[in-house]
Amino acid sequence: MKILLPALLCALSLSFQAFSAEPKEADQKAFRETKVKAEQGDAPAQYELGLMYFYGQGVAKNEAEAVKWYRKAAKQHHAKAQFLLGLAYLRLSSSLDGEVVPEDEDEGVRLLTQAAHQGYQPAQSSLARQYHIGAMRAESINRDGTKLRVTAYQYYLIARANGSKDVEKDIKELEGKLTPAQKDEAMKFVREFKPGILDEDHVW
Repeated sequence: MKILLPALLCALSLSFQAFSAEPKEADQKAFRETKVKAEQGDAPAQYELGLMYFYGQGVAKNEAEAVKWYRKAAKQHHAKAQFLLGLAYLRLSSSLDGEVVPEDEDEGVRLLTQAAHQGYQPAQSSLARQYHIGAMRAESINRDGTKLRVTAYQYYLIARANGSKDVEKDIKELEGKLTPAQKDEAMKFVREFKPGILDEDHVW
């Protein structure tokens, strides 16, 4: 999973490549305009502002400010912001300082789940792998990892249906370990899956 993260994070920052090629004054103008929108509560602008602070586009690089605006966007259900923060909490990304975002597995999974259920494919495949790893950890200490394995399979299938090309090996591995009933349970979840915002009472 860590091998794929640089490519994912690079894709998330493509919108800023145009900024880097423009004069500094243009960067600063873009920053000011984005900040106005962000302060008015616009979630996409809050996410973009977070990226600007993180990459130092039009403003001095400031990871604490970047995380502040990512969090504001995430609270408004911005899937990419939830995904970036989720990776940081799970220590799957080295792009944010550990003092800015402390390690917190529960919060990381919560954010990935929110993003995944909004249809964001990178979050779906990342969430599946977290459950897959959890199942292997459980089994390594002689605990039952069945529920985690079934959940991982569900999200792998959803990610594949949403265009992921890198989950086939994991799907085949799990199919060899799941019973027909467990596969049916997972398929039922996939058939009923509808992208949308999860309410705050969702049980993780």
